[in-house]
Amino acid sequence: MLASAYWALGAAAGLGAAMVTTRLGLRYATPAAGAAIGVPSTTLMFWCLAPLLLDSSGFNLAAAGMFALVGLFFPALVTLLTYTGNQRMGPTVTSSVSCTTPMFALSGAIVFLGEALTAGNVLGTTAIVLGMLVLSWSGGAHARSWPLWAIALPFAAAAIRALAQVLTKAGLALWASPYAAGLIGYTVSAAVILIFARALGPREASDRRATPWFVMTGLLNGASVFLMYVALAGGQVSMVSPIVATYPLFTLALSMLFLRDEQITLRVALGAMLTVAGVAMLLAL
Repeated sequence: MLASAYWALGAAAGLGAAMVTTRLGLRYATPAAGAAIGVPSTTLMFWCLAPLLLDSSGFNLAAAGMFALVGLFFPALVTLLTYTGNQRMGPTVTSSVSCTTPMFALSGAIVFLGEALTAGNVLGTTAIVLGMLVLSWSGGAHARSWPLWAIALPFAAAAIRALAQVLTKAGLALWASPYAAGLIGYTVSAAVILIFARALGPREASDRRATPWFVMTGLLNGASVFLMYVALAGGQVSMVSPIVATYPLFTLALSMLFLRDEQITLRVALGAMLTVAGVAMLLAL
């Protein structure tokens, strides 16, 4: 369990960094254009490393089908929703609202995977979600500069991400290959993204300065998804999902360093303490 927690924490760090690079890339391109760069770039990385990392000895057709099904909406749709939310609300708010993923994932794991509901699950998940909500609270009537409906974007992404975690865990029970899960899922998602981009029709060329940021974002996201799948292969969804959801802490720290749009306040300290306490409860109870 401890090893899965470490893998999940690594996934959280990568996702947090990806939120910042996404924000930088969105200065020069639209969310759809960014997704059309990032997801295929990650897919190419998966295929290039497949001869070294893919273990096909335990191939299971049903599991491969589940991984492909996940790829239809994750990371494709989640990427579009997250990029759009990031563009409208900024990386910290978007990633903080996405912290609701564990609530959806915990419910799905209990109903569909038969995972037990424990005091650690409930208290740890609640503390993490509260910590992320504290981080996202602006505290001022005039602080919000984005339309209220935009909050639905990261909420939808959270629900879809939770569904992907539950389905992937079910697939990994049949074929314990996290790399296969990432490779198949990203391949399908890349096709979905490219079809979507083509359906939009001709568009203005993106600023070339966006490309390296979205390639970096794609690689960070891809590595994070792989680490999350490694964690899911050895641990329960109810433990892995909340830890992965702590990535806003990494987004916050990196935003302070590189975007200069966050400050350490009592709110930030309280949110961080709640989050760390939640992770501790997940592992201890």
